[in-house]
Parts: sequence; structure tokens; C-alpha cells
Amino acid sequence: MSDYVLSCCSTADLSREHFEERDIHYICFHYRLDGREYADDLGQSISFADFYARMAQGADTSTSQVNITEYVDYFSGFAAQGKDVVHVTLSSGISGTVNSARNAALVVQERYPGRKIYVVDSLGASSGYGLLMDAAADRRDEGLSAEELAAWVEENRLKLHHWFFSTDLSSYVRGGRISKTAAVFGGLLEICPLLNMDDLGRLIPRYKIRTKKKVIRAIVDKMAECAENGTDYAGKCYISQSACYEDARQVADLVEARFPKLNGKVEINHIGTTIGAHTGPGTVALFFWGAERKD
Repeated sequence: MSDYVLSCCSTADLSREHFEERDIHYICFHYRLDGREYADDLGQSISFADFYARMAQGADTSTSQVNITEYVDYFSGFAAQGKDVVHVTLSSGISGTVNSARNAALVVQERYPGRKIYVVDSLGASSGYGLLMDAAADRRDEGLSAEELAAWVEENRLKLHHWFFSTDLSSYVRGGRISKTAAVFGGLLEICPLLNMDDLGRLIPRYKIRTKKKVIRAIVDKMAECAENGTDYAGKCYISQSACYEDARQVADLVEARFPKLNGKVEINHIGTTIGAHTGPGTVALFFWGAERKD
């Protein structure tokens, strides 16, 4: 058992059971659904199925990050137990939560002299961020100190690749990321945008691919191109999905067939309510290790 706590945000999109099994603590973001606020508590308050069904019916959604006061209370609980903390946050490219966490860490370290709170920006999201946390838990279990682990996460975070596609553009329209006209034409032409995360942790549209069948093949082709050792990739692979399990399963089946040295089966998770409030239903994300992202 380590003498420090490994921690992240709920936006790492692993299951509660996975977090508990790996002894990874988490703090919850918040979201609003038709004016009512909920904790992004891994589908406990509202099931993922209900959340995405209500989005598909036009429910209004918004999100809010963990604030400084929440972080101070969260970190103080561990510091009071004599524990240091390595906390890895959702990407600064899509959220300002890292600044809240860092400011809170300063407050807690002043209140509890001798305690250390290491805050690291994951530059990742969803189960890609989760895959990074899983690897961090491995290093913790191998005996890395809190300071060493924080440095390891910072040195390796850009080796985690994130590729996404979406088959439903309605949430992109509501969020102002594409126009209604573009969505209409995209729908008529069956356009499925393929996106990835750049080296600043921002989600960047890369390709407009026509038809779901082709984008499913394309995302697996990107893994073959970018994964460590290509199709000889021997690491773990995670997928997250928003109310489109069958699409995610097709991607997973192709990955497992094309990468015979994969470390175990592909793990399929839900895109949580914070990320999902922006992507909406119909998004599949694929995560794996490769060369450092440089873009």
C-alpha cells in the first residue's frame, strides 16, 4: 500500500468498480439537465441510458467543473489523514479545472505543512484519460514515490492517443461547433467527423468521412498507423461510447482481430455525462499508446 493517494476527476470515464479495484480516487464534475444540477457520478444519479435518451429528445444540458472550494475540501480530507496526493486533471485544452486544482493545492499545503499535493494536467479526456490513470496505478504499485509518479504522468501523457468519431451531429449544432446547414448536409451525405486530441489537449476535427462503416474502419486504421509497434501493439486499448454500444463493439472486434498481441480484450466504457453533455449520443472514442503526440 502506497503512502499517498492517486486521484483524478470523474471525467476519466472508467466505471466505479474499475476505480475501486485500482484504488484510484476521483472527484465529480457537475452537469445540468433541463435546469436541474447533478453530480457526474458515473451514472449513479441518472443512468447513462436515461441521460442520452433525454439528450436525444432535446433536453438542455450544460456542465461545470470542480471549483476551488470543492478541491480544497477534497484534498484536505487526504491531508488530514497524513496522505500526499497525486491528482491528474481533465485536459486544460477543454477545461479550466487544472487551475482550480492547483490553487486549491496551494491552500491545502499551507494548512497542512509537510503535505504535498501534486497536480498534473492529463492533456486527455474520457477513457483515454482513464487509460493514463490505469497506467499510473501500475507505476504506483511498482513502488514509484508520489513525486516520481507525478513526473512519470507528465512525461508520458502525450503518448496516449485519442481518436473519436460521431454519427449524430445534433449536439455539435447545439454547442455551436457546426452550423445547422452543415449538419443538414452532413446528415444527407452521412458524414461522420473523425477527430483526435492534439498536443495541447484540444479536440481537433481531422477528417470528414462518409458513412459509419467507413469511419469505423478509418479509426482502426489510425490505430494501426499511430500505435506503438503498429499492428504488433502489445498495450491496452480502451473505448468509450455514448449510447452506441454496437458501433463501439464493431470497433473493438476489428481492433482485437487486427492487433493479435493486444494486452487483454478491448475495454468498452461509457462516455460520462460531462463529456457526453457536449458530444451527445452517437460518439465512439478509441484510446491506445503510441509515439508522443506532436501537433
